[in-house]
Amino acid sequence: MARQRVAMRDHSAESRLFNRRSLVAILGTFALICVLLGNLYYLQFEQHETYTTRSNDNRIKVLPIAPPRGLVYDRNGVLLAENRPNFSLEIIPENVDDLDQMIAELSELLALSENDVERFQQNRKHTRRFKPVVLKSQLTEQQVAMFSVQQHKFHGASIDASLIRFYPYGDSLTHLLGYVARINAKDLERLEKENKLAEYDATRTIGKQGIERYYEEILHGSVGYQEVEVNNRGRIIRTMKIVPPIPGKDLYLNVDIRLQLEAQRLLAGRRGSAVLLDAKTSGVLAMVSSPSYDPNLFVNGISSKNYNKLLNSTDRPLINRATKGVYPPASTVKPLLAVMGLELGKITVEQRMWDPGWFQIPNTKRRFRDWKRWGHGWVDVYKAIEQSVDTYFYKLAYETGIDEMHAYMSKFGFGKYTGIDIHEESRANMPSREWKRARYRQPWWQGDTISVGIGQGYWTTTPIQLAQATNILVNKGKIITPRILKSVGDANSHIGLPPQIQAPIALNSDKNWQVALDGMYGVINKSNGTARKAFEDTTYVAAGKSGTAQVVGIAEDAEYDAESLKEQHRDNAMFVAYAPFEKPEIVASVVVENAGGGSSNAAPVIRELFDSYFETKETF
Repeated sequence: MARQRVAMRDHSAESRLFNRRSLVAILGTFALICVLLGNLYYLQFEQHETYTTRSNDNRIKVLPIAPPRGLVYDRNGVLLAENRPNFSLEIIPENVDDLDQMIAELSELLALSENDVERFQQNRKHTRRFKPVVLKSQLTEQQVAMFSVQQHKFHGASIDASLIRFYPYGDSLTHLLGYVARINAKDLERLEKENKLAEYDATRTIGKQGIERYYEEILHGSVGYQEVEVNNRGRIIRTMKIVPPIPGKDLYLNVDIRLQLEAQRLLAGRRGSAVLLDAKTSGVLAMVSSPSYDPNLFVNGISSKNYNKLLNSTDRPLINRATKGVYPPASTVKPLLAVMGLELGKITVEQRMWDPGWFQIPNTKRRFRDWKRWGHGWVDVYKAIEQSVDTYFYKLAYETGIDEMHAYMSKFGFGKYTGIDIHEESRANMPSREWKRARYRQPWWQGDTISVGIGQGYWTTTPIQLAQATNILVNKGKIITPRILKSVGDANSHIGLPPQIQAPIALNSDKNWQVALDGMYGVINKSNGTARKAFEDTTYVAAGKSGTAQVVGIAEDAEYDAESLKEQHRDNAMFVAYAPFEKPEIVASVVVENAGGGSSNAAPVIRELFDSYFETKETF
């Protein structure tokens, strides 16, 4: 068998192949090193600031700091709204793996109620996942300690210390101060539209009613922030920088808490309102709506049970009767109607009319009765005011007509906002032909005018309007917008706000003012005045006017019998007054719903309020 020949290896070719492969490998390695060095240069130099910022974002957090809310004081420096320390348990949903499980464990540990959990779930729907949501507010010291010991088990939950609003006088000032409550979705939408959302990053509550809402921007202050360094678990290691928030400014009100408490006491157990104004400045010395409710219930979120109880109450405590309660003004406006009649030449001081106890429109059968069925005999303008003679004002209304009545009474603010510094206010209604046609699609009848002539029918007013109109009369046409706020300040000083004076009501004869004022003097000080008994033996001289407003109509020949009517259908008692008569200092209006006569039920309330005013005045 022939032997196979072995081919000789070409070492030269293999050497050339190896060299080529080595060169390619070296060039490839060099190229990769260049790419690596280029990328390293790009990262270290070109993108240095970008990645430094991103690194700091992971390491440094900017946390907003809520500003302390401004405090509220009365005119004598008594604290009406303050801030108290509060500890809350918060959860950031984004940082929790099993939220339901955590809530269940926390509920067992801290004995949380179903209402706490329900409120948390509701708030969570309106809050971004990376922001904290309060699970339980106003923790006790024991609850804080129990959570702190177990905190390592609850990643994403923490205790937050903050200040919370507190109203030391409870329901005494609710409708005047209002309250703060948690920011909801509607508030967030409004703040975003107004480009104010950033100012509320750390704030959980916002003014909802009264002064708290009207002066929210002044009370809130400006947000601060702190830069903190955190570890990989988000825990704060150290604070690097703090920019403190600017606290909200303090408010000093015209309100005297002593008069406020006295007015509340006098109206306790009754539905009604009382408004007291400084006659010189129109500052609100007291404003009470009864019944009221505790505003502290709303600060942390009121329970559904408590809210439904307020909402469904037949006494309607949620309504501010002083500014939104709408009532026929009844005879309280007769002095103003007298001014109108004198100015328009419909009546004169010397003129007298015979009152048989009723008034009848010519060529009609219906008789409009006077409250005194047998009449007042011969009546002039003074007697008409002093004894509240309906027939006199029936005739005046008939001769004047609704068009001139509407135009003239509108000058006193009826049917308009007074401009008081809270948002909760009604314009009520000063009727006109156009209003009735738009509302009822009916023409205006002469009988409608007669009812308006004694403050009944379609004419309605609010207690604050009534007090303001009386103050315009007392000041003989000078109009000053009612104000709750007296001055704004801080720890060092506060600046008073000047009165807001409007264009006055000018009369052809200023003597006409005095005629109406003298008539109001007779109401209290003359032997036949309707309110003489309520103001017997005062140390001051007051003047006023009573009113008894019908809630339901009475047939022409029927007798009014309060006992046979439901309480809600009984007459409202009303009274307006001022004192002292010569140099007025205080003006008041009081409405007591379904109480009956104004002289016997509303006038005594004002009498005691005036007594308190002059007694407390002597102590300063």
